[in-house]
Amino acid sequence: AVYNLGNGSALIVTADFFMPIVDDAFTFGQIAAANALSDVFAMGADVKTAMNIVGFDKKNISKEALGLILKGGNEKIKECGGVLLGGHTIESPEMYYGLSVTGMIHPDKIIRNNTPQIGHVLVLTKPLGMGILSTAIKRDLLPLNIMKDCAKIMASLNYLPSKIMRKYEVSSCTDITGFGLMGHALECTNEFVTFSINCSSVPIVFEAIDLANNDVIPGGTKRNMKYVEDKITYMNNLPTHCKALLCDAQTSGGLLIAMKEKDANEYIKEIEELSFGYASIIGHVIPRGITPIIVH
Repeated sequence: AVYNLGNGSALIVTADFFMPIVDDAFTFGQIAAANALSDVFAMGADVKTAMNIVGFDKKNISKEALGLILKGGNEKIKECGGVLLGGHTIESPEMYYGLSVTGMIHPDKIIRNNTPQIGHVLVLTKPLGMGILSTAIKRDLLPLNIMKDCAKIMASLNYLPSKIMRKYEVSSCTDITGFGLMGHALECTNEFVTFSINCSSVPIVFEAIDLANNDVIPGGTKRNMKYVEDKITYMNNLPTHCKALLCDAQTSGGLLIAMKEKDANEYIKEIEELSFGYASIIGHVIPRGITPIIVH
């Protein structure tokens, strides 16, 4: 949400939390914090303060592990120039952690999610597949090196990609989280535009493709697929994994940005290291077609 202070400044306020998706406490704290901070970056704003939201499962989680979770989260808050002010902890039958975050922005510089311009291209800054891969982690189906790579991607902030994005002419931006690429892209469309997305151009963590083909698909992803099925036109001859990956429920996913193609090519070069080489142009904003999104 945005609250206009009336003095050339506006507050961005958001909150997010979830249960552990990796075994390492410090890494979980990093990922949960990165996920919660991301909404501020998607609007082109800067993080100022954060407060911890904690449900502590004292029967299964040690106080030392809780300390590592909070330390991991605070590291990410500091990384983007924010300050942790405190928070609130309750006893809970399951562990969860996240943040309430406050950011600041000039009201005229807010980047909205539903104002894409026809003719702009769509850039995605992180790969898809994290929901499927997180499910595989829980089932002990992934080797340690792939688990570490996935954790590194999820723990990476959208902070610098957001700051660099502001140099360019951007017509819309959102971050990709629990509703998957298709769900969040749907929120970005309006009555005048359609997103034309090329499935083969969408960055995907390679290991997620085989897992999707073997039905290692989380419940959230399946719900996303069902919700958007009548709002998307899937063209013929798409790979079998395409729908599942495009609808995969992400944790701390990347930014989906509508911008000029020339700018997009420059932007992708600038953030190549920040995006682990995954940032890509995945489609175009076109005049409204038969559905809000067309996948080919």
